[in-house]
Amino acid sequence: WAKVELTMHESVEVYLGDSAQIPCQYSFTDANNEPSFVMIQWFVRGVGLSSRMRIFYGDDSQQMVDNNTDYSSRIKVTSDQQGTQLTIQDVQLSDEREFFCQVNGLAAGNAEGKTHLRVFAPPEAPVIEGVLTGISVTNEVPSKVASCEARNGFPKPNITWYRNSMPLMSVPGHVNVLILVTRETSGFSSVQSTLEYKVVKEDKDAHFSCEVSFFVPGAIRTVESNSVNITVHYPTTMVELWKESPQGLVKEGDTVELRCQGDGNPPPPFIFNREQELDVDLESRGDDLILSPVSRKDSGIYQCRPLYSDDYTEVKGEMQLTVHYLDPAVVVPKDSEVMLKGEDLTATCNALSSLKTSTVWYKDGQQVGKGNTLHLKDATYETTGEYVCEVTVPSLPALHTSGSVHIIVQGGPQLVGVEQEVQLEEATGRMVNLSCEAQGHPLPSISWTIIGSQNWYEVVNKANEHMTHSVVSVKVTSDISALCNASNDMGTEVKAFSIKAIPRVTSTAPFSPAEGSGVIIVVIILCLLLLAILGSVLYFLHKKGKIPCGRSGKQEITKEKITKDDIVVEMKTNAKNEDAVLLKVVNGDKKGPNDQV
Repeated sequence: WAKVELTMHESVEVYLGDSAQIPCQYSFTDANNEPSFVMIQWFVRGVGLSSRMRIFYGDDSQQMVDNNTDYSSRIKVTSDQQGTQLTIQDVQLSDEREFFCQVNGLAAGNAEGKTHLRVFAPPEAPVIEGVLTGISVTNEVPSKVASCEARNGFPKPNITWYRNSMPLMSVPGHVNVLILVTRETSGFSSVQSTLEYKVVKEDKDAHFSCEVSFFVPGAIRTVESNSVNITVHYPTTMVELWKESPQGLVKEGDTVELRCQGDGNPPPPFIFNREQELDVDLESRGDDLILSPVSRKDSGIYQCRPLYSDDYTEVKGEMQLTVHYLDPAVVVPKDSEVMLKGEDLTATCNALSSLKTSTVWYKDGQQVGKGNTLHLKDATYETTGEYVCEVTVPSLPALHTSGSVHIIVQGGPQLVGVEQEVQLEEATGRMVNLSCEAQGHPLPSISWTIIGSQNWYEVVNKANEHMTHSVVSVKVTSDISALCNASNDMGTEVKAFSIKAIPRVTSTAPFSPAEGSGVIIVVIILCLLLLAILGSVLYFLHKKGKIPCGRSGKQEITKEKITKDDIVVEMKTNAKNEDAVLLKVVNGDKKGPNDQV
């Protein structure tokens, strides 16, 4: 029997919108009996899958595309001796069907074959959305973590979930994946996948993503979404408490800020207590406790714990707060102390502190001692004064205090100056100032006893806390004895002045031997110069014959009248010196400075 051998592909794959070529190859087995007539027809499977519909008919005399079908305007058939090929343009999703090729050679035989046309449309990029609310690790069943959607693909795409780039497989009680497939009216398929996951604390840093996989002609492709991070809620298992401010040691008066922090999420509110009073909650702001101003009674162990924790020992943070202090200095003796001249005294200065202190003593701004004890030995009036002790804390310089004691040295008067008797000489008629200073406690008073002059008066009388000063002015008329009497309740001291009166020299001006000698030397030098000049003039005149020389050895130079204010120069000759000079100064009735009155 003659027959036809026909060959077709099982399937042909094509992208949506492209053109699809479906070949149909045939041959007749009886080569000696070639058919004179060959009829070719193309059919397509109907929607109901039970029926089929012709879309093309052709033979040796005609080629015809059937009208009123979905393919009337989209198909083209080409034929040759080896076969025929159906071309479908602008492939639609509805073209995914079986296409049949039927060849009929009448007596030469007939045959039919089919090809399944597969259409592919890649989906849109996947869109992932993470859960915005926090997920608690205490949930007993898996919680929704994220959803992923791939839209408008054909055929239906698949979605796979990843955690930190590692695929997640469904595990009952731990990982659940819910899939919802939607067939759009356009014929595309959209897939929505929901991941349910039982989170743990470590998932707070995990990244979740989804991957969509889909078929394309001859391959499978994948597209990965963005990654999302979820908020994981987990209980606090560790709490830390520390001092935020101030830095370094804390002193009384400071504002102290304590801060508490735990490892839970979300951070829980905290309550603060002192270990000594666990049932008393301290007023705080969130995770901060402000203590202002602090005192030593605020020292102690402070604790903080999550608000909803009922166990005082389970989860808590604690720290020791020490408030340092320095009490006011206490000086002994207190305020002031009276001591006798020559006595010894020991003063102490103490200030209670939580830290090691340093004490320095000062008097009039000068350091006079170190340590909390000050020793004053063999007191003098210079010992009197205010002694200040300054107490500091080297490790906390902001802590410092001071105290003072006023020392008063009591004793009889003590006259200033080492001389107990002063001897003076003064010209008669002159005024002499006598000064007397005395110190002591009680403050001494000064009185004067003047013998030898009735003309005296006090010109200075002043006193301060430590000393009395008196000055008297005495006119010298004869030898004088003066006594300065300084006295107080503790005794009396006397200072004596002895003034010897010297007869006054009559002179227009005060003159002293030293000054007189100087004047004489100057006068002699001037006279010698004048004499030398005069001698030169006389010698010149003698040579000219103007002046005759006699034997008397004396020649009148001028005949003008000489007044008492003129200067008379005489030239004499004696045996020892031919040219001796005598210079005499005549000044009215005044005598020389060395003449007696």
